[in-house]
Amino acid sequence: MDNESSNVSQAEEIKVQANEAFKAHKYGQAIDLYTQAIELNSQNAVYWANRAFAHTKLEEYGSAIQDATKAIEGYYRRGAAYLAMGKFKEALKDFQQVKKICPNDPDATKKLKECEKAVMKLKFEEAISVPESERRFVADSIDYHSIGTSPGSSSMPTQVGIAAVAVAFVAVLAMMLGAAVATMVAAVVVVVLGTWWWGGSTEVEPQYSGAKIEGDVVTLDFVKKMMDDFKNQKCLHKRYAFQIVLQMREMLRSQPSLVDINVPDGSHFTVCGDVHGQ
Repeated sequence: MDNESSNVSQAEEIKVQANEAFKAHKYGQAIDLYTQAIELNSQNAVYWANRAFAHTKLEEYGSAIQDATKAIEGYYRRGAAYLAMGKFKEALKDFQQVKKICPNDPDATKKLKECEKAVMKLKFEEAISVPESERRFVADSIDYHSIGTSPGSSSMPTQVGIAAVAVAFVAVLAMMLGAAVATMVAAVVVVVLGTWWWGGSTEVEPQYSGAKIEGDVVTLDFVKKMMDDFKNQKCLHKRYAFQIVLQMREMLRSQPSLVDINVPDGSHFTVCGDVHGQ
């Protein structure tokens, strides 16, 4: 291991000398030095690419093609390995080199675009990232008790309301029966997104005649009234959608993420819903 590390270090020193010779237009000397570096570390694609460039300066095109091919293979293999490891910035540099040497290679072009997209995503995530100590859930900033002070529209789209019915119904069942409600996370997300997407005011106007939650408890009577409203193409007010979602969130957070169920011998139970292939 020490010998290998020594060879890599020595090869880098020789490469520096070769680069200086190349800059001085001493292309034959540069080729000899790059060759020494390759003998010490043949896995470095830069040495092959640089020697290929020196060969072209001497119009030794056959040798240049051979070295360029080695360089492409080296950059490509290393880039593919970086890509598989999720090291997109390193992979991007290698595929950029492959693209320079072989601009018409369709596979290299595809890999380069894949890396560019991944790096762009990483940069975006870094730009919008927030320190862990400053992170805060949107739900923590919402107080549904204070909603109802601004003028405007009073209802939300029926599609989102239907999702709210499902959440509210399960919430009532959970409160009445103590059943685990973790499987309703998706429904909660739908309601949250729907509530934000459609914007507008959250005031409960006097003329609103839909289902209402009196106080802080989602009751079975409210759920039944809401279901009747939807059957009649009526909409749920956002204030109650917020209340349902926030209360459901607290209920979900209070539930364990894993529940053990003991099934007596000779008994069975039926799983209804998507269990993701399990």
